[in-house]
Amino acid sequence: MKKLLIARPAPDEVHAALEGYEVSYRDTSDPLTDDELVAALNDFDGVLPTLGDRFSADIFAKAGNPRCKMIANFGVGYNHIDVVAARDAGVLVSNTPGAVTDATADIAMTLMLMAARRAGEGERLVRSGNWSGWHPSQLLGMHLTGKTVGIVGMGRIGQAIARRCHYGFSMDVKYFSRSSKTLAYPADHVNDLKTLAGAVDVVVIAVPGGDDTHHMIDAQVLAAMQPHGFIINISRGNVVEEAALIQALQNRSIGGAGLDVYEFEPDVPAELRALDNVVLLPHLGTASHEVRVDMWMMAVENLKAGVAGETPPNAV
Repeated sequence: MKKLLIARPAPDEVHAALEGYEVSYRDTSDPLTDDELVAALNDFDGVLPTLGDRFSADIFAKAGNPRCKMIANFGVGYNHIDVVAARDAGVLVSNTPGAVTDATADIAMTLMLMAARRAGEGERLVRSGNWSGWHPSQLLGMHLTGKTVGIVGMGRIGQAIARRCHYGFSMDVKYFSRSSKTLAYPADHVNDLKTLAGAVDVVVIAVPGGDDTHHMIDAQVLAAMQPHGFIINISRGNVVEEAALIQALQNRSIGGAGLDVYEFEPDVPAELRALDNVVLLPHLGTASHEVRVDMWMMAVENLKAGVAGETPPNAV
């Protein structure tokens, strides 16, 4: 009987789908420790981990010749897993694309609206008990409809955001990606990131995490943005140079930001938390019951295929 490790508390649907396997379910949402990571590779045939479970090259080296043949990641991002080291150790890796697309795009729109319309500031004002009532100049923000959005990364999620912006808010769409895309709506491909940043009202980051995108949004890109421009990040925290973003927000050299992810997550710097011109969400991108169950079931199917010696549906 195959022995499996599920690294986070799982819903009933997962328990039912894994009947017939010897399954260990962790009862905590804390990331696996280094010792647990090594044990996961050496004591189980397959592991279902998620963000925070850092299967680094060092962990694979410590494991030696692992028993584990399948790491079925819960989530579309997998930069916490060294895929090259896994492959060298004979371990397959998969993720859960598709299931997260619409939910993540919805959070991008939530952040765009909240940041542009200063909804976070308004909510805090009402809660403080200091709201004195409506007046014509109160918390004036930026009208989003008809503006220009610049999307960095035009994969599934980037395209879902672009559709919402174009059809829902009559926004012009520009995008930065490795190649131009054939799309059902007008969108301009821009092959220089700073040029894109200077040409749009809102920059939305929708690229994968990893070495290739680390600090892709740096001080130079932020400096290229228009003074009223907003930056939205729903990808991975380290795509943005957080220190440079904090400085831009403190200096008011950009209009504001909306963040669902952070460079050193879950640590959010006090300097960032103190700013009114940034909306901060606790990584809610896929946080709906239906989407999370879909992600669980996709990860389970990957896990079952991998431990059976088959190619998982969503191998990376």
